[in-house]
Amino acid sequence: MNQELRLNCPANVGRGSKRWRLFATAAVMLAASQLTNVAAASPQSKPLVFERTIKIPDVPVAPYTDYLSLDLAGGRIFATPLAARAVAVLDLKKETVLKMLPAGSPRGTYYSPTSKRLFVADGESGDVKVFSGEDYSLVKKIPVAVGADVMIYDKTTNLIYVNNGGDEAGMDHALVSAIDVDRMEKVFDIPIATKSLEGAAIDSGKQLLYVNAEGGELAVVDLSKRQKIATWKLPSGHRNMGLALDASHNRLYVACRDSSMYGSIIVLDAASGRQIAILPIGGWADGIFLDQKRRRIYVSVGVGHIETYAIGDKDTYQRLPAVDTDILAKTSLYSPELDRFYVSVPHLGNFGSAAVMIYQPKP
Repeated sequence: MNQELRLNCPANVGRGSKRWRLFATAAVMLAASQLTNVAAASPQSKPLVFERTIKIPDVPVAPYTDYLSLDLAGGRIFATPLAARAVAVLDLKKETVLKMLPAGSPRGTYYSPTSKRLFVADGESGDVKVFSGEDYSLVKKIPVAVGADVMIYDKTTNLIYVNNGGDEAGMDHALVSAIDVDRMEKVFDIPIATKSLEGAAIDSGKQLLYVNAEGGELAVVDLSKRQKIATWKLPSGHRNMGLALDASHNRLYVACRDSSMYGSIIVLDAASGRQIAILPIGGWADGIFLDQKRRRIYVSVGVGHIETYAIGDKDTYQRLPAVDTDILAKTSLYSPELDRFYVSVPHLGNFGSAAVMIYQPKP
C-alpha cells in the first residue's frame, strides 16, 4: 500500500463519481486491514468495550453515513445512513428501528427536548427539515443553501448553527446559518470565504464558534457580532474534519485526515490558535469527542477503529490501544449523560446492514 496516497473524501454519497467512490472505499478497506492488525497487538487494556449493535435493515450498500444525535428522555438515537435517503430513528432499549424519516441527503441532526422536534440538515434540498418527535410528521422546511451539513446547538441562545453553501451550492462562499428552535426560522447568516465547512465547536460562554474550513484553515466566529474575527492556518498536509473544544482548559482538538491510512489530532490553544501538539491517529478521521470524566479524547476513524488519547498534565497525551469498529465507521457521538460512545456504520462491512455500534468507556 502506498502510504503517500491521499484521498479527498466526499462528505456524502452525492459527491464524486461512482468509480472514485469504489476506489476510495477499496483503499480504506485495505488500510483498515493493515491498521487493525497493528492495533490488535497492543498488550494494554482497551479504553472502551463493545456493548451491542443496533442494525438498520434495508439500507443500500454504500460507503457513507453522517452524524448522530440523541433524545435522552425518549431513549432514541437518530442516525443518518445516506444511502437510505432517510433519518433512522432507533429505540435504544428495544434495539429496533422505530421510523425512517425521508430526507434527500440527511447529514446533521439535532433533537430539541423542550419542543420535542427533530431538526435535520438536508444537504441535497438545501433546507432544514423539522419533524415532530411524537408522531414523526414533517412540521416545516426551513430554507438554507444546498450543502447543509453540520449542526451545532447553542444552549444560551436556543439557536442551531448550520453549515451550508460553498462550492456544493455553486457559491463563492460558505454560510453558517442560525436557526431559532422555538420559531423554526432562520434568523441570520454568517458568510465565510471558503469552498466548504466541516466540523464545528461552540463556546457558549464566550459566544465564539470555531469551524473547520477548506484548505487547512480554522475560522473563529464571534456570534454576538455575527462575523468571522480570525482565521488560523493549520500545518500543511492535514485535512481538518472533526473539531472538539475543551473550554475549561482552553484547548481545541482538530481531527484531520492526512492520507488514506493515517491522520492526526492537532491540539491548539483556543485563545490564540497556537499549536500545542500533533498526535497521530488512523486514517479518515471524522467524529471527535471529549470524555471530561476520564480526561480522554475519542476519535472514530474510517479505517475501522476508535482512537483514544489520555490527557495528562502540562499538555501531555498518551495514546491508548485502538478499539475495533468497522469499515468507514467514521462518524460518532459520545454521550456523557449515558456514558456511552456511539459509532455510525454504513452498509459496507461486517454486519450485512447499516448499524449503530455502542461502546462503554472503561476506567
